[in-house]
Amino acid sequence: MYNFSFRIQYFTFKKMKLFHLLCPFFFLSLVHGTAKPNMIVIMCDDLGYADVGFNGCKDISTPNIDSIAENGVRCTNGYVAYAVCGPSRAGFITARYPQRFGFERNPQYQPHDPDMGLTRDEKTIAELLSPVGYHSGIIGKWHLGAHIPTSHPMKRGFDEFYGHLGGGHTYFPEKLTIERSQDAKGESESYRTWLLKNHEPVPPRKYITDDFSDEAVAFVKRNRDWPFFLFLSYNAPHTPLEATEKYLNRFPNIMDKKRKTYAAMVSAVDDGVGRVLAELKMYGLEENTIVAFLSDNGGPTTKNASTNSPLRGNKGDAWEGGFRVPFAIQWKEKLPAGSIYENPVSALDLGATIVALSGAAVSKDKPLDGVNLIPFLNGENKSRPHDTIYLRQFDRNRFAVRNGNEKIIIPWKGAAPQLYDLSNDIREQKDIAKERPKRVLELDFLRKKWNDNLMEPTFLGLIHTAAWAKRKRK
Repeated sequence: MYNFSFRIQYFTFKKMKLFHLLCPFFFLSLVHGTAKPNMIVIMCDDLGYADVGFNGCKDISTPNIDSIAENGVRCTNGYVAYAVCGPSRAGFITARYPQRFGFERNPQYQPHDPDMGLTRDEKTIAELLSPVGYHSGIIGKWHLGAHIPTSHPMKRGFDEFYGHLGGGHTYFPEKLTIERSQDAKGESESYRTWLLKNHEPVPPRKYITDDFSDEAVAFVKRNRDWPFFLFLSYNAPHTPLEATEKYLNRFPNIMDKKRKTYAAMVSAVDDGVGRVLAELKMYGLEENTIVAFLSDNGGPTTKNASTNSPLRGNKGDAWEGGFRVPFAIQWKEKLPAGSIYENPVSALDLGATIVALSGAAVSKDKPLDGVNLIPFLNGENKSRPHDTIYLRQFDRNRFAVRNGNEKIIIPWKGAAPQLYDLSNDIREQKDIAKERPKRVLELDFLRKKWNDNLMEPTFLGLIHTAAWAKRKRK
């Protein structure tokens, strides 16, 4: 039976009115077996391409994360929109390339600057889903602006928020010594703020990854009776490398201290994923819930001991190791279990998928760059979701364009394009630009055409702060 009483207690008056308008349609959909799907996107922070079992990891066991691939589709060519955290997440949350709206830098932590983050001209997935009856929540890392009156997730369409506004966070509760997010001065101090439960600061409770997992389980339980979208945005395994003995003790055979701590942090995420999946199963939701898992960018291998093998490069690079990520998606009702999909897909597609399935309206002035993946992953559509994957890094004057299996990289302004054939050179070792000059021209034409529709960044980033410059000099 549909839980009206709980819904009424939980929602605002505005949402109650919308809900009652939609009730007849919702009941009809249930009768005819076409209830709108839920969606959970689980995103790690700085996870290496090779650090999950479904991509061949041997020293870190990730059975729960792997189950998403086993019960769904493993996408071997899964990309994000950018090679660092903030712009990548801005791309995912809007289903549009962040370069289109000037979000091309990791924002500074400036709680008093309304323009430091996601522009108010862009709509998030949550804002698109709200008019069609979805309840949206984000748990974990935000990193799209710290100005609470304008940039808080609940000002950007989300109904619930539990997490931190900045780009990273310490993990142990005893280190959270700054109560109010707006009192943190800069990125370093933001790591020590209390977490926010909606708008209220919450006293430190436990190891932060476990805390986020607790909240995700509770979110599923609270919202089990209506369509929901959950962005479970773990900050693990982003630095600082911190793990409890419970997780460290699982890896007695990893001698390298940094790698051991990293493995423990990934294992904590895996436990959380398992708990969320179990909650879906408990309430009979797993058949009609899309669950996607990915990282926000490639692993910064020297900083957190992650591994991107066999890909070349790291977080921040235009090489494959910078923005090709572990990527798996399940929807038991619609997607074949244990399948592999090799055509390029993007994090931009995840939001676009749920928007398309929900029937939400999208502005003609700001079309989504992502597409509904389901027809491609289940074999109904035999073409590619994307002919071309793009990357521009404004401050480095760097571009990458993948079309088919060929990819050009322009490493700096004025440099000659390099060309790689990823079908037989996944490590990007052999530049074949001189062998295929026509293909270089074709891909460079695509780059120029795409670039013509982009903006320059609308705010200065972390790289422009004195603290960042000092760190780089060390």
